[in-house]
Amino acid sequence: MIVYEYPLNERIRTWLRLEDLFDKAAFFMQAGDPRSHHAGLLALFELVDVMTRPELRSDLIQELERQKQSLEPLRANPAVDPERLDRLLARVAGVLAELHGLSGKLGQHVRDNDWLNGIKSRTAIPGGACRFDLPGYHYWLNQPAARRNADLGQWLAPLLPVRNGVELILETLRESGGRERYVASGGLFQLMLGGRVVQLLRVGLDEQWACVPEVSANKYAVNLRLVSVDTALKARTCEQDIPFELVFCSLIGGAAQAA
Repeated sequence: MIVYEYPLNERIRTWLRLEDLFDKAAFFMQAGDPRSHHAGLLALFELVDVMTRPELRSDLIQELERQKQSLEPLRANPAVDPERLDRLLARVAGVLAELHGLSGKLGQHVRDNDWLNGIKSRTAIPGGACRFDLPGYHYWLNQPAARRNADLGQWLAPLLPVRNGVELILETLRESGGRERYVASGGLFQLMLGGRVVQLLRVGLDEQWACVPEVSANKYAVNLRLVSVDTALKARTCEQDIPFELVFCSLIGGAAQAA
């Protein structure tokens, strides 16, 4: 089963982009070869670019505070595991403390580093990070892996509270919905939402189907079209009747946020 995700507001789009970039940065930075560390540094530059949005930190804090306020009353619910709830609330409180502890603009330490800025400006040019363009960077890439790992970790560390906040919110969001099974007749599907608040759609397709979902949605309906994946041909609608899973995800208190 391959799961495709479709965010339905800009806030969720930003958090998904950040999650993807943090995953890439962590993957490449943990490797020991220079090419992986170059890819990790590029992911770091993209992270900093996404974090230029001034409302990013306040959005994360606002959402986590909303989750905390929504979770606290569940202590009186006998159907809720109190130990699991306490662990979740402690995790929320810890991430909130990290975010409140951040000062200045996110990623400013990277923007203020002239050496990193020189690399970033050259990587915007195809092939611009060759050894003859950036001899100082070539020198760094030839240092021991432990030295490069330490530098990369130092540059990434001030951004980790954002990663922790995004990770917690998206985890909560993905766990909020139940799976429902449908069939796209002739590759097409439409469903009226009937007032249901949705912030993220997750579409699950068996990997045997060489097609991907194209989704358009608003507060009234979801429209889905399954299109073929063929690297040699133009995409076209898959005309078979194809079963799929659909998960409607929304954060606690999401109705007010979506409005």
